[in-house]
Amino acid sequence: MHNTTAMLIELGSIILALGLLGRLAGRVGFSPIPLYLLAGLAFGHGGILPLQASEEFIATGAEIGVILLLLLLGLEYSASELVTNLKTQYPSGAVDFVLNAVPGAAAALILGWGPVAAVALAGVTWISSSGVIAKVMGDLGRLGNRETPVILGVLVIEDLAMAVYLPILTALLAGVSLAGGTITLLISLGTVGAVLYLALRHGRLISKAVSSDNAEMLLLVVLGLTLLVAGIAQELQVSAAVGAFLVGIALSGEVAEGASSLLTPLRDLFAAVFFVFFGLSTDPADIPPVLVPALILAVVTALTKIATGWYAARRAGIKTAGRWRAGGTLVARGEFSIVIAGLAVGVEPRIGPLATAYVLILVIIGPLAARWTEPLARRLTRRTADKTPVAAPEAERTDVAHTAR
Repeated sequence: MHNTTAMLIELGSIILALGLLGRLAGRVGFSPIPLYLLAGLAFGHGGILPLQASEEFIATGAEIGVILLLLLLGLEYSASELVTNLKTQYPSGAVDFVLNAVPGAAAALILGWGPVAAVALAGVTWISSSGVIAKVMGDLGRLGNRETPVILGVLVIEDLAMAVYLPILTALLAGVSLAGGTITLLISLGTVGAVLYLALRHGRLISKAVSSDNAEMLLLVVLGLTLLVAGIAQELQVSAAVGAFLVGIALSGEVAEGASSLLTPLRDLFAAVFFVFFGLSTDPADIPPVLVPALILAVVTALTKIATGWYAARRAGIKTAGRWRAGGTLVARGEFSIVIAGLAVGVEPRIGPLATAYVLILVIIGPLAARWTEPLARRLTRRTADKTPVAAPEAERTDVAHTAR
């Protein structure tokens, strides 16, 4: 009873604090994500007031938060739209990989950590945070913007690429033979392919089977199906987040609209818990020694992500303002980067604190970049245009020349 009472008190305090922080952020027109992370740092290991009784519950809630974020993101688009985005955005995915994975790999090699750590740190700097970005786009009211499908196309390519990358990294870290690594990779690719096939060919049947006029039944069936698929995907070496996203893609029409309205409050609650847990799992004392290299890497890869988004939006015919918004929105790193770093600490322990500091910097800068990249670019463009000398009209040039003579 004592543990249960302590857990309820801690959870109540955390949720109340999140509500107050969210209200404060709303009043100043700021995303609450950085405040949630700082709250997690304050209550985590090495923080001001470490939590004890509720830590396990918060960890589970964080997993659910990521799953719900990706489910709601998937509900926004149909399977045909997903395939169209993949077909049109794969060059942007290649540019994304080159611009953002190479700096991480180069940093690991410069620090002398070896090729395996280079592969791991490349993943840390490559993959954007679908969870953070989904939350930021919702907070800024941009889900209906023209550049949003472009952003989602890049994120989907990254998330699906994780189904290939993570088994390869795991095999490298474990020293598994080529045959063993190949089998794991084939299983993960087969899983993603099977789910995509079902979503494309039988999405209507799935939606019909899930559909219900009773809101309670619809909520239970959709949430249960999502958690089940996410768990199976995780067991088959595919990200649970990818599984949840594909469930959202498979549902369409009135079922998707009804499920979205029912699950949005749950998503907001558990997403806030996810960001708090991210801060809870970080010891503030580990950050200062690696802050300078993490800051340099964060600045470089923030710029490369902005370049990625700008390039992808330009290919899609988006106007200049939308290109800058797409680039700024992609800056944040988060859940996947931490997962990758957690896998790699056994080979190179120093990668853990560096990755944590790096992600903390970008998960705080990310919402700011999403909001301010386009206005700043517009101001800089105006200043440049104002400083550019304007040629005099032909008549004026003739008069000036005559006067000079």
